[in-house]
Amino acid sequence: MTTFKSDFLRILSERGFIHQISDESGLDDLLAQETVTAYIGFDPTGPSLHVGHMTGIMLLYWFQQSGHRPIALMGGGTTMVGDPSGKDESRQLLTPERIDENKALIKKSFSSMLSFGTGPNDAIMADNAEWLLNLNYIEFLRDYGKHLSVNSMLARDSVKNRLDREQHLSFLEFNYMCLQAYDFVELNRRYDCRLQMGGSDQWGNIVSGVDLGRRAGSPQLYALTAPLLTTASGAKMGKTATGAVWLNPDMLPVFDFWQYWRNTEDADVGRFLRLFTTLPIDEIVKLESLEGAELNDAKKLLATQATSLVHGRAAAEQAAETARKTFEDGTIAADLPSVAVSAAELEEGIGLLSLLVTAGLAGSNGEARRHIKGGAVKINDLAVTDERTIVDTTHAIQDGAVKLSFGKKKHVLVRPQ
Repeated sequence: MTTFKSDFLRILSERGFIHQISDESGLDDLLAQETVTAYIGFDPTGPSLHVGHMTGIMLLYWFQQSGHRPIALMGGGTTMVGDPSGKDESRQLLTPERIDENKALIKKSFSSMLSFGTGPNDAIMADNAEWLLNLNYIEFLRDYGKHLSVNSMLARDSVKNRLDREQHLSFLEFNYMCLQAYDFVELNRRYDCRLQMGGSDQWGNIVSGVDLGRRAGSPQLYALTAPLLTTASGAKMGKTATGAVWLNPDMLPVFDFWQYWRNTEDADVGRFLRLFTTLPIDEIVKLESLEGAELNDAKKLLATQATSLVHGRAAAEQAAETARKTFEDGTIAADLPSVAVSAAELEEGIGLLSLLVTAGLAGSNGEARRHIKGGAVKINDLAVTDERTIVDTTHAIQDGAVKLSFGKKKHVLVRPQ
């Protein structure tokens, strides 16, 4: 392991954040000598970021904690083009109105992890729509197009993989890395930004910006990427059987977010404690050596720490207490995830298959049927084996609610309204 002089790279190295750096010694010297500005871009393609984005947010967090200035760049302009990286087909293009709605919702995800303001290392929230939407195309081609190598762009994995598989790549998408490269040069001009960070799938786009800056007369720019994460079993980080693990609590209840981390595979506990908590390394070393029931305590700590970063300490502790009541005391916690149904509909009776789908515990009636046949479904903690079961007010046990469970760890309260 490289011994770094700068606090930032030393922290990243010991926590497992570093995949590639364009000029390791040069960046280390710069970070050790002065306050540096760095950015990561987040395209608002949806109304929320998800767990897969947390690596990037943690990079910005540690950058600021090390005394430097982070920029969280909203891709209001680049989202109108669509990043082809890691995609086998074109992304759905969004309207400007939808992009603005998404930006407003996503910005909330940064407030608990970054400190914004006007100080020398206070975070900045920028938006590339400010400069991209007003670009004069001919001027852009004359000033920067001459520096962008088509040969290099064709060699980038995001382009090469699509072409190798003979899958359509539009000229619109091909321009994405040009715009991202220009973002880096523009952020350097506006904020003296010297470093761009991101996931390893963004390496080609990021070094295109480094190269464009060099050719266009910017100061030396740098690139740093973190590894794209998968779980020990090979699953993509932030994806579950029921969908993405969103950061927006309106899209995923805080309890479910906490539970996602509590269900971490044993082999991932130490790695995730390093990446997604701020616990000291020596404490993490002790926690990852635990086994059996004690390792479950480490998972609970991981869940509470990771949830605190995104949703705040109070919400994380409430989720932990809900889990304790539900799984250890056997009681029904009032703040379990819930779904509302019509009181009249519940009075009349709702088919269990349909209700499992409505509650998000199954994606279809067929999947719900398989859950029931496999003995995984419970009503009020009692196993159900008949797929023709009708759920009605006779099942209500607390404030008129009915508790539906899939397996040991997924619970939803069905509440009449």
